[in-house]
Amino acid sequence: MITLLVYPTAANFSKVSEKQAVSDSIIKKTTKIMTKCELCDSPAGELLHENDTLRVILVDEPGYPGFCRVIWRDHVKEMTDLSREDAALLFDWVLRTERAVRKVMSPDKINLATLGNMVPHLHWHVIPRFGDDPHFPAPIWAEARRSPTEKTFPDLARRLRDALMEP
Repeated sequence: MITLLVYPTAANFSKVSEKQAVSDSIIKKTTKIMTKCELCDSPAGELLHENDTLRVILVDEPGYPGFCRVIWRDHVKEMTDLSREDAALLFDWVLRTERAVRKVMSPDKINLATLGNMVPHLHWHVIPRFGDDPHFPAPIWAEARRSPTEKTFPDLARRLRDALMEP
């Protein structure tokens, strides 16, 4: 990006004001576009962990207790947008989240997914799967095969938080 500084004079004052108004308008529109991200604005779940680079959220997804998202804080779209070090850090937290979910919930399977087609903000889904969940063995985004069964995991958020902090 090239920034051109124009100092106002009596001859160009109105032009500078117009340029500043256009610039301000672009900044406001860009900021508005950047904040229309549901993962930036409202992570839709309970916070399990947060640091300067990422958040781990327990998602409120009916029929899928323990569904977590690991969300990179900076608004990027792809893993390759990250440095190797940041990608390793993010993936470490994905695996840490998987371990916590497995320890606390003992699912039949864990699905890991990073799609971003609907929300182009880098995040990973960590989804515990049970043989009687509505879609098993198909992905949770497929057509349901059966009605959901109610599974309860008392104090799930606290237990996952504790498990996330284990080495």
